[in-house]
Amino acid sequence: MGFPDNFLWGGATAANQIEGAYLEDGKGLSTADMMTAGSPTLKRDITAVIEPDRYYPTHEAIDHYHRFEEDIALFAEMGFKCYRFSIAWSRIFPQGDETEPNAKGLAFYDKLIDLCLENGIEPLVTISHFENPIGLQKYGSWENRKVVDFYLRYAETLFEHFRGRVTYWLTFNEINVMSTMPWNAGGISSADEAVKMTAAYHQFIASALAVKAGRAIDPKNKIGMMYAGHFSYPNSCHPDDIQGNEDFMHKMMFYPDVQCRGYYPNYKLKELERQNITLPVLPGDAEILKEGTVDFVSFSYYMTHVCGKNTTGILRGLNGLETGYKNPHIERSAWGWGIDPKGLRYALNYLYDRYQLPLMIVENGLGAADTIVDGKIHDDYRIDYIRQHISEMKKAIDLDGVPVLGYTSWGPIDLISASTGEMSKRYGFIYVDLDDEGNGTKQRIKKDSFVWYKQVIATNGEDLDWKEA
Repeated sequence: MGFPDNFLWGGATAANQIEGAYLEDGKGLSTADMMTAGSPTLKRDITAVIEPDRYYPTHEAIDHYHRFEEDIALFAEMGFKCYRFSIAWSRIFPQGDETEPNAKGLAFYDKLIDLCLENGIEPLVTISHFENPIGLQKYGSWENRKVVDFYLRYAETLFEHFRGRVTYWLTFNEINVMSTMPWNAGGISSADEAVKMTAAYHQFIASALAVKAGRAIDPKNKIGMMYAGHFSYPNSCHPDDIQGNEDFMHKMMFYPDVQCRGYYPNYKLKELERQNITLPVLPGDAEILKEGTVDFVSFSYYMTHVCGKNTTGILRGLNGLETGYKNPHIERSAWGWGIDPKGLRYALNYLYDRYQLPLMIVENGLGAADTIVDGKIHDDYRIDYIRQHISEMKKAIDLDGVPVLGYTSWGPIDLISASTGEMSKRYGFIYVDLDDEGNGTKQRIKKDSFVWYKQVIATNGEDLDWKEA
């Protein structure tokens, strides 16, 4: 009993939230580079050009581009079995539509991947993680079918170049964010539902074509999808609340339904019909979707929602969506996100029952403000959060028989928040000396959770107790 011997313990990051060097070595501008800093009460602005008097957190981030050797060494010290990271599309194809890749961009990821492998760390690569080349805006980004071809060229370049070194891939990060934050998901600035559904359709086609190409290039490749983990409970047993909850979940679950089953579910087709939205289907698309289903399902898990008859309208936000209800039975983080470890066991069973595919938790963690005391960070609150979630994951494996491949905590090193652009919302086991305005030495400091997570990995999840030094 317990976690499998080959369980992939590790951490997860995104290029735009850690690398910096936003125009170095031939990199082009991305959609993430146009987002200013924000806060829980101030929305991030998206500017058409880089404005010199504004602060854009991704431009320098935590400077992983120049400090990756130090960072990977720290991950290796923790005993990581797996490191999930993304490749910046605009580092490989600066405008997105070039025919030849940027050699310097590939060279950076060569060094990063080789260093992971030298330290016994399995790379898990996200091909597209909330950053599209700004050069694709002239096409209308994912609203245009041409972008499917550009993405496929990019994906095939990665499959070919890293063949034999990378086995695990994700085609799109949190693909269902197209419904809630379309700029992040695909460089879509319109809130129009028809535009978003057209963009989502093109991403489904692109993902399926990438899956087919990845298998053809290397049959050993395992290519998964990633779902932004929205899971909800009905507000009550009143039938209207039950239906309201089901309607909410349909808005989210049609994304993995398409990628795992290879076709649009009837409930979504009927909804599109009611909205007078016609998908841009081309001959052969049905076969592409059917032949390009994924090998495994990965997802982020931070919270659960409560939904009911009052959950209506357009959904906005990255994870902390407003559904019209609060759960009185769970605590909330300082950023207002519900803390529901038991919901993770529910989520794992929900997804496995639905798809019968192996699962991987590729984001989970607590965003919190950390305080340095005498050069140390005592983050027992983070240890407690992750310990409870790992315990529930173990129950899903042991008691329910859910096949879980791995667990990569979100932000093993402090990074820029995708939702607010802050540094003060810290997730890491490693502290980075950087504030919300970009000031600081960027020095790396191990937190108490660093020592604890090292122990968790060393015991394959058996010893979750924290013994303060």
